[in-house]
Amino acid sequence: QVQVVESGGGLVQAGGSLRLSCVASGSIFRLNAAGWYRRAPGKQRESVAMLTSGTTGDNTKYTEAVKGRFTISRDDAKNTVYLQMNSLKPEDTGVYYCNSPTGWDTLVRMPWGQGTQVTVSS
Repeated sequence: QVQVVESGGGLVQAGGSLRLSCVASGSIFRLNAAGWYRRAPGKQRESVAMLTSGTTGDNTKYTEAVKGRFTISRDDAKNTVYLQMNSLKPEDTGVYYCNSPTGWDTLVRMPWGQGTQVTVSS
């Protein structure tokens, strides 16, 4: 079964940047959508970003709170998906996960990984 390992989290001051990485054990991201999610303290896991491939190229979607600050990308040769996070805010704090969704806020194809903790201090 394909699994994912997330990394790149850490403690950063507000306004700072982090780049998260997600490596899959198989080539699932080459043919399917890739997504990043986060679980903030005391809240449910939510979709943050999604990348899909269309006939005219890749398409991306972001939750409103991160638009203009986060960028999702992937490297098919490395079976890796990235989340570049800029201008971080304390409300971005949480555990970040990646997966391959069937759509926005819908079922995912793989077991959840351990995630990577992002903490943004004010």
